[in-house]
Amino acid sequence: MRARWALALAAVAVALSAGTASAAWATDPVPLGSAYVTDDVDVMSPAEEATANDRLGQLFSDTGIDLFVVFVDDFTNPADRQQWADAVAQENGLGQTQYLLAVATDGRQFYISADSTGPLSESELTEIEADVKPLLSENDWAGAIDAAAYGFESAADGASGVTGIVVTVVIVAAAAVVIWLFVRRRRRAAGGPGPAAQPTGIDAVDTRELARRAATALVETDDAVKTSEQELGFARAQFGDAATVEFEAALAAAKENLQQAFGIQQQLDDGTPDTDQQERAWYADILDLLDAANRGLDEKAADFDELRKLEQDAPAALSRIRAERDTAAGGIDAAAAALAGLTAAYAPEALATVADNPQQARDRIAFADQQLAAAQAAIAADKGGEAAVSIRAAEDAVDQAALLQQAISTLGADLAEGERAAAALVAELEGDIATASALPDGDGRIAGVIAATRQRIDAATADLATPRKRPLATLQALQAANQQIDAVVAGVRDAQAQAERDRQRIAQLMLQAQGQVSAAEDFITSRRGAVGAEARTRLAEAGASLVRAQQLQDTDPAQALQHAQRADQLAGQAIEYAQRDVGAFQSGAPATQGGGGMLGAVLGGIVINSLLSGGGSRGSSGGMGGLFGGGGSFGGGSLGGGGSFGGGGRSSSSSSGGFRPGSFGGGGTRGRRGGGRF
Repeated sequence: MRARWALALAAVAVALSAGTASAAWATDPVPLGSAYVTDDVDVMSPAEEATANDRLGQLFSDTGIDLFVVFVDDFTNPADRQQWADAVAQENGLGQTQYLLAVATDGRQFYISADSTGPLSESELTEIEADVKPLLSENDWAGAIDAAAYGFESAADGASGVTGIVVTVVIVAAAAVVIWLFVRRRRRAAGGPGPAAQPTGIDAVDTRELARRAATALVETDDAVKTSEQELGFARAQFGDAATVEFEAALAAAKENLQQAFGIQQQLDDGTPDTDQQERAWYADILDLLDAANRGLDEKAADFDELRKLEQDAPAALSRIRAERDTAAGGIDAAAAALAGLTAAYAPEALATVADNPQQARDRIAFADQQLAAAQAAIAADKGGEAAVSIRAAEDAVDQAALLQQAISTLGADLAEGERAAAALVAELEGDIATASALPDGDGRIAGVIAATRQRIDAATADLATPRKRPLATLQALQAANQQIDAVVAGVRDAQAQAERDRQRIAQLMLQAQGQVSAAEDFITSRRGAVGAEARTRLAEAGASLVRAQQLQDTDPAQALQHAQRADQLAGQAIEYAQRDVGAFQSGAPATQGGGGMLGAVLGGIVINSLLSGGGSRGSSGGMGGLFGGGGSFGGGSLGGGGSFGGGGRSSSSSSGGFRPGSFGGGGTRGRRGGGRF
């Protein structure tokens, strides 16, 4: 069964700046003029600029995509290329099909700002940035613009069919269940490789294709492991521990390989420049690890399928799942009522990971009902294989419905614990202020720390007194204040008192990190059909960091603190990226769900992962996240940073970049992860 942790706090990372809410910029976000190119540092000649504007005008004529380019000297104060570029996009009203390439010529950074509902995926934008980077490194600004335009043209050629594919998958998935089941079983019986198998002739594959294959394999194998864990739990309940020993060992080995692969992917994503040779070697290592993981699971799949023998025991299994279904369905109204109570007490962002859980649970139950009815009909028709498929799908749906409900109650308890921890920290900080006030302060530094701490205390007290509390944000702000004032008063505490304060601080951060990891795990597991490799990688690394923090908590508190902070940060990113992927999936899904909670089943990874793979979740697509190239996102972009862009947006009607008001409605969010140094 899934490992769970004790605390699940809110899902949204909150900026902890002690200054004003708006950021300050060394080069302020610039207004875009009538042309596509805005060159504030005169790195391009007038002739080059005119040629570039013509090229970008042609891009719009051919694809309907606008690409604006801005050259400034630097992104500083803060040095955040994403926030700077997204601010330019927001202030200039860029819409869904309008992109911004921002380049800091002195700071040597660049970034493409994109709306999350735009036509290009995250991986396609990353590829364009990879093509542009070498030209920027050579100060070939005009060449970089041309390469970017070519990349957008190439990506746009293949982007138009995605929505149709989604509709087709949702409508035909149920009808294709039995056919795919037997095809997959025949392939496994014949010893065929799993979906993440190492490709032959890897030296002939370019680096971008290796990256795509690695991302796809991570999604597929993560789904295989998650569903295999559920299979193991179901089999234990039905057949006992002794019968599942060999599969349990294979699953443990697969999880170890998967964790190592996620670790390598995190290194590739960490922002440190790597050579092409290093990247290729790491991608090859990822594929090798995942190939071994899938082979280990597939080698036991035949025995495991024999163990379940649902074809022979379908009536008893059907009765068992119906009882579990009734229990899960009976708790949904109570879970919805609990969420309503939380909504009256906490801000929406504190409840982001569970806001739609009751409806998601109802969707899973509806799908389970459909599958249980199909199983009953199949049993009556003496079609044991079809009955087994439907029973297995119902099992997974019922399990997810229970998980979705449990996440609400867990979060409620943990938010209350977060409030208690914040109130206790307020009391401790009041004591620290009294201690610091008695210290000599020749240069006024202590007075400044005291004033900042008082500001944080007052803000925290006000937040905890409102009906829209944000315990995670409050606790994080107080911890930042605590770290500052500790540096002032630590020297006047006795050793025992200081050790106790350090212990309390680590314990608070550990609970906070555990909560973020748990919240991320619940959200991704119950919506894994739409979640891609990026969110899963962050979650895997967060879990590993949390384990290291727990191991070092008693022997090396300083290191434990760093690992706990890293776990908290990575889990927050995992939630952010997973929410982005789910939002993109839902915005691209058809209005008609196909009946019986079908769309919810696809979102939960049930239809694609479980049914089409013969029960072992080693399906050909790895869920919706793997179906479209391993990204799990139909629109790219991210929920973090930047606001929501709706309304008219900008659209050029000529190479001069003129306006065509109202061309684009709706819109998503900006804040994708990308860019870098050149």
